[in-house]
Amino acid sequence: MGNKESYDQMLEEAKALSAEKIQKFNMPIEAFLQEAEDLNKWSLHDKEKLTETGLPETIFNRLGICTGALREAESIWHEDDRIRNEAEKQWREEKPNGFKFRDDLLHSFRYAYRKDPALLNSVSSIAKGSNIPDMIQDLNDLAVLGRNNLEPLLQIGFEEEQLATAADMSTHLADLRAIVNGDKYNPRINMQIRDAMYTLLKQCVDEIRDCGKFVFRNDPIRLNGYRSQYTKIQNKKYKNK
Repeated sequence: MGNKESYDQMLEEAKALSAEKIQKFNMPIEAFLQEAEDLNKWSLHDKEKLTETGLPETIFNRLGICTGALREAESIWHEDDRIRNEAEKQWREEKPNGFKFRDDLLHSFRYAYRKDPALLNSVSSIAKGSNIPDMIQDLNDLAVLGRNNLEPLLQIGFEEEQLATAADMSTHLADLRAIVNGDKYNPRINMQIRDAMYTLLKQCVDEIRDCGKFVFRNDPIRLNGYRSQYTKIQNKKYKNK
């Protein structure tokens, strides 16, 4: 079973996990995933002895599924976070261009419609707001107004293509802002799912390790495979300080 299939299989269970039951990482996720992979292979060698002491046989398959699910959840969270970071950078660069283009259009429209009070009033109405949502909406409003009243604009040398540019810019900036605000991509949601997937995997890891430590308490070689090597190394570093 691939990571995506494992993720899909575990998703509803992960979503159903209450916030108070979700555990926090006690090591880098990459290290934990590798330890889970290692434990999967190590424990299968001892499957018969472990199940004889009450460890459910289904946990070995579940360990593999949960490992793949967490790996996929981590990748999804990273991708959403990357998309949002890129959108924030792009938004900072393009927002000033949006305001400048809106202001340039307003100047052109005011001049083109200067002899038509009704159209000039429409331009003034569009120009009232000055915040970001106003700018995004203004670009589209000006595109619509310009398309419906094109001739006066053409007479002052206005390029019709600017109307399409305004509409496209409005859509693009709105989309960017939605990503930045978390309306479209919310890394926090996928982070919560990732943490829930970690919790489900850790439950498997802890149960197998606890059983392995009991069964092989007098066998140092096999016992070593049921201990966290990351924790062991960190403890050693701490003692040597």
